[in-house]
Amino acid sequence: MSDLSTYPLRLPRSIRAGVERLSKQDGVSINQFVSIAVAEKVAMMQAQDYFSQRAARADMAAFDQLMQRPGGESPRAGDEP
Repeated sequence: MSDLSTYPLRLPRSIRAGVERLSKQDGVSINQFVSIAVAEKVAMMQAQDYFSQRAARADMAAFDQLMQRPGGESPRAGDEP
């Protein structure tokens, strides 16, 4: 059984022309180009959601306390800003 499915996609002519040009430039089919573009967008949105959830769980008081602790080493030669 295949993991692929089909989806009829309608694009404005200007976007279709750009997709054709860029996919040819990349040496991939239009389908592959669109699939990769959609995968990148989905991954970006999932990462954004993940980090939003993590930020909502953050204990900022604990973070502030951690950042105020004494100690540590001075930057080594070449590590300074």
